[in-house]
Amino acid sequence: MGAGQVMLAGVGGVDAAMRTVVLASADAGLRQRLRRSLTDLRWQVREASGGAEAMAQLEASRPEALLVDSWLPDLEVGEFAGQVRMMYPAMEMLRVDGGVDGGARSPRRNELLHALREAQSAPLNDTAAWKAAPVSVPRIAARAPAVAKNFDQEAARRALSVLLGGDEPLRQESVAGNALQDNVLLPEMVGSSESMRELARLIRLVAPRSTTVLIEGETGTGKEVVARALHRLSERAGKPFAVLNCAAIPEALLEAELFGHARGAFTGAVQSRTGRIEAAHGGTLFLDEIGEMPMALQAKMLRFLECGELQRVGDNETVRVDVRVIAATHQPLQQRSEERTFRLDLYHRLAVFPVEVPALRDRMEDIGALAEHFLEKMGQEMPRKRLSVEAEAKLHEHHWPGNVRELMHVLERGAILSGDRMEIGAEEIRYRRATRD
Repeated sequence: MGAGQVMLAGVGGVDAAMRTVVLASADAGLRQRLRRSLTDLRWQVREASGGAEAMAQLEASRPEALLVDSWLPDLEVGEFAGQVRMMYPAMEMLRVDGGVDGGARSPRRNELLHALREAQSAPLNDTAAWKAAPVSVPRIAARAPAVAKNFDQEAARRALSVLLGGDEPLRQESVAGNALQDNVLLPEMVGSSESMRELARLIRLVAPRSTTVLIEGETGTGKEVVARALHRLSERAGKPFAVLNCAAIPEALLEAELFGHARGAFTGAVQSRTGRIEAAHGGTLFLDEIGEMPMALQAKMLRFLECGELQRVGDNETVRVDVRVIAATHQPLQQRSEERTFRLDLYHRLAVFPVEVPALRDRMEDIGALAEHFLEKMGQEMPRKRLSVEAEAKLHEHHWPGNVRELMHVLERGAILSGDRMEIGAEEIRYRRATRD
């Protein structure tokens, strides 16, 4: 009997201990179905909703097998799997799609594969499809209900520290000098350029906190994608994500839209209405184009950020709201604040943690990956098309003033112009005409 078996034999016997499996998936419905199938086969199931939590469960239980989903909210699956193989070479690791992810072979592999097939074929009821990436996910160290009493938050924190290149070892004898870097990309981020890796690193650092974030970048770079990534990786992921575009609402209505209003507060206010801030209680409020917010309203916004209280239009009572604010702008707010066209105190309150989304022309090496991503999405509604070599080369010659949004539109235009052909040629890559005199 090996050392691991001796250690595990103390509670419930060797067989009971060795029939433990860790299930790592952000999909609660999938975990529920797999747990039911595996429990019927007399497996002890330890659940984890993310990679860091899975590492803590592996350290605590030394299981016979690990079942890992194709997407994790906090860590890139390939990097996570590589680290697990290095740390636990004697453990079987299977993907939820039934694939074998290297490593040792469990003597009960057929039972695990049977449970996976059964979970995939089970009725979904009111849960999301098991293959779909969840819209919202728990934070890195969130506890799954079935393992709340077993999950060690400190162990998860140490595990994440190792996986993201921290100094504190989880198992120093196994991972010293081999810690993974924290620049792996997020599922929403397409491209592997250095600037995108740095952006992903910053997002991972600040997402678990309630710190106010200011996202800066040109129009069309994907600032809302960054905001949603911050929300998805935070402890507020299961709460509302409210969006307000400050440039899209008339100045006269913006205050009521943001803070809400009481009945009779102004002409047409026939009933009270909750504002976007209150609607986001417990979650995240994304203020897009914050630079367009009128100066008079900026003072009221500053007060809310400082004390967490708001007052509806036409109401004397104050309401306390717990909301994380993420703002975005394509304008140079620091310069505008120095010119006194934007409140300096509000700028500093918003820019507690500024992040900048790079322009597409500054990460041209990502064009190929972005094009594939958009063509894949378009392939859900029309036949999947591909780019010719000449077409892709033409994409690299453009300056992209409209950034990623412009690329998406150019590809959609090309897909339409190519008609029934499955390949988009260089002649179908057309940019907007120059302005006529």
